[in-house]
Amino acid sequence: MKVGILKTGHPPKPAIDAFGTYPDMFMRLLGPDAYDWLTYDVDGGDLPAAPEDCAAYIVTGSAAGVYETDPWIGALLDFLRAARGRTKLVGVCFGHQAMAQAFGGKVIKSPKGWGIGAHDYQVVGQAPWMVQPASAIRLPASHQDQVVELPPGAEVIVSSAFTPMAGLAWQDHSAISIQPHPEFDPAYATALIEARRGKVYADDQADRAVASLASPDDRERVGRWIGAFLRG
Repeated sequence: MKVGILKTGHPPKPAIDAFGTYPDMFMRLLGPDAYDWLTYDVDGGDLPAAPEDCAAYIVTGSAAGVYETDPWIGALLDFLRAARGRTKLVGVCFGHQAMAQAFGGKVIKSPKGWGIGAHDYQVVGQAPWMVQPASAIRLPASHQDQVVELPPGAEVIVSSAFTPMAGLAWQDHSAISIQPHPEFDPAYATALIEARRGKVYADDQADRAVASLASPDDRERVGRWIGAFLRG
């Protein structure tokens, strides 16, 4: 199965040697040999020639906001609109927001501020690809933007008090998306926080977030969910 990774951002440069790129993280999560992987440098202007070039696409995280005016963001949203129903789509963090924005929802920089560290979410909807079902999941988060208006045809499947629309599934079974990061190893999530300590996050917020990442999480479970959706 050919799966394209639409790369929309990159880790801090000092972290790449230790943890790899965002496409590397998704390949580790889902299995480096599980699919025929292709990577597209979307934030550099590279997109597939046609949605049918891959059986599915994963849209990664990014430091950008989907409401910004960079040309590559508009091109990505156009591609997602063209691809929906013609190939499977999975969005994570920025990818979650991009899909919501492309398909008629709304994304803003939330007045709640940054959500970092490991967050707990309630699973409020069920789907056949949710193998090994759970009523709640815990995943690393790193975002200040949030989906605040539900796109037509989507339902909320994962939610928290901080992020009410943390996971979406489209009722035509064409797409799923999630705000937190199942691809983030806790060590990388910690390194990302430390790289932003004192610049983006205050020390007390960074301390709490780093401490939260020591608890067990559900990255592997959600990775199996994404895999089951891709193969389903």
